[in-house]
Amino acid sequence: MEARLELRDIRRLTGANFLMSTTGAAAEAPIDEAQKPAALALWRRETRAILDGVGWAGEQIAMRAFDGGATLQISAPTDVLYAATEIIEAGWSAAQALLEGEAVPNRAAEISRLKDQIETERSPAHVALVDAARAHDVTFLGHDGKVSLGLGKNCQTFPAKELPAPEAVDWDQIDDIPVAMITGTNGKSTTVRLSAAIGAAAGVCVGMSTSDWVRVGGEILDEGDYSGPAGARLAVRDTRVDLAIIEAARGGMMRRGLPVPRANACLITNIAADHLGSYGIMDVASLADAKFQLADAIRPGGRLVLNADEPELVSRSAGFEGEITWYSLDLDSNTRDVLLATGGRAATIIDGVMTLIRDGETEPVLNVNDFKPGMRGAAQFNISNALGAIGLADALGLPVAAMKQGLGSFTGSPDENPGRGNFIEVGGITLLVDFAHNPHGILALGQAVKGIPAKRRLMLAGQAGDRSDDDTREMTRAIWSAEPDMVVIKELPKKLRGRKLGELTVVIADELARLGATSDMMMTAEDEFVSVRQSLEWARPGDFLVLLLHEDRKESMELIAQLQESGWQAGDPLPSQGSGSNTRTTASVA
Repeated sequence: MEARLELRDIRRLTGANFLMSTTGAAAEAPIDEAQKPAALALWRRETRAILDGVGWAGEQIAMRAFDGGATLQISAPTDVLYAATEIIEAGWSAAQALLEGEAVPNRAAEISRLKDQIETERSPAHVALVDAARAHDVTFLGHDGKVSLGLGKNCQTFPAKELPAPEAVDWDQIDDIPVAMITGTNGKSTTVRLSAAIGAAAGVCVGMSTSDWVRVGGEILDEGDYSGPAGARLAVRDTRVDLAIIEAARGGMMRRGLPVPRANACLITNIAADHLGSYGIMDVASLADAKFQLADAIRPGGRLVLNADEPELVSRSAGFEGEITWYSLDLDSNTRDVLLATGGRAATIIDGVMTLIRDGETEPVLNVNDFKPGMRGAAQFNISNALGAIGLADALGLPVAAMKQGLGSFTGSPDENPGRGNFIEVGGITLLVDFAHNPHGILALGQAVKGIPAKRRLMLAGQAGDRSDDDTREMTRAIWSAEPDMVVIKELPKKLRGRKLGELTVVIADELARLGATSDMMMTAEDEFVSVRQSLEWARPGDFLVLLLHEDRKESMELIAQLQESGWQAGDPLPSQGSGSNTRTTASVA
């Protein structure tokens, strides 16, 4: 039995993380509940024996059980994290052999092999720079083929194979810049971009990383999902940057740890069920704990910005000892009075105006109706994101005038905020392009959809294969809550993740039928781009199409731009010219 093949997500942890505040390694093991007590004890015991054997008696072990398995994590020296992953595997192999009544691998030989691995991997120059950076109180980032000291305009970066001696570094030229990190289930990317717009209005060069690109000032450095450590590092190592605003997605934090070790301010938007089942995070409470680790990164004197409308965040705030700025769509008058009397800070709506409460005063920022992505109050989720950005901007010391200018000039266009609440007029119809993909986000979007006048409404529905049938049905109910006249059920062939093609389409169609949708209210599409074409072919002037795009957004946006340029009107045939998927169009009744 090859026990190590049963471990999941074996990973190096290059920063503070869910279970520890230091570097190390972790993995998850599937464990039968009946065997769990013995398996946990053996895995810990065997791992401890190996750690002691290789000379790492001072390193720690942390374990966390969950339904169906457990996580084991060890701390490890910063320069030997690959060896640390092998120690976890070796400990699991020995534990599994004992559980199965098999011969335990030769421990002495395994320890000797691991010692050789550690010696090969060691980098005294790396460790020396880590210690020197700590002594000079500047940020050290490494483990990716580069090493950087300091951040942004005060950063110096070196190839990992050409590290200078600490005494050769001009430490007077190295320092950190202000950093903000943002996490949550929904609204992260939009809040990053709103905050960056405020920073730009304040006249500073902002480096930001999001789920679509890394941008410095007005220049996009690279496109793709950069909501993890790689995006953060690309942004904070750019020597033009005065202020960094980083999107910190759950996956990146669980896989590698915090993207940067310290921040001046951190914001958590909300907590809702999404991506459950990976890295041992099986429920919303655990997900909240995982995201709340961002609070550990806040520097002395910094601030944590929290959504007061989220019970999971309010509950966890009691354990945070630093300063908190709250934001809320509806902060009650008693709470406002307390904050005013005690000098607390918050961002909320007062008489239709987004308002900052601080130092015993209220400061109006922007009328809700002047914030375009708020859709004159219909898109409450975007107004909430704007309030979060106000709280974060205040925590970073940006002026109210910049908040007003940045938010007031933010249109939410595809160029500014790709795939997040993009309203597009084309051919007499209105399109809303959004990335909403979980019930929490879709429900929030649905409330806005129902508030927009339209002759008919259409929504796309699709789900990645790593979601359960129950999760998919919940998502379908969220879509149905928007009261669409037509639902186009799309396959996501690039996101099957172990599912068979068509499997989730049946789940969605069955749930829609159970909710009352008739066959003439559903269509199916072989992929996302085809679903967009079908939606546009169905549309007539005055209709409103909600295009929830997760796979082929670039291709779809190019088609929409082509329709705008050509003067296409709803009801006209779609252009068939082009190649590849641009010529595809199929429709069928679910």
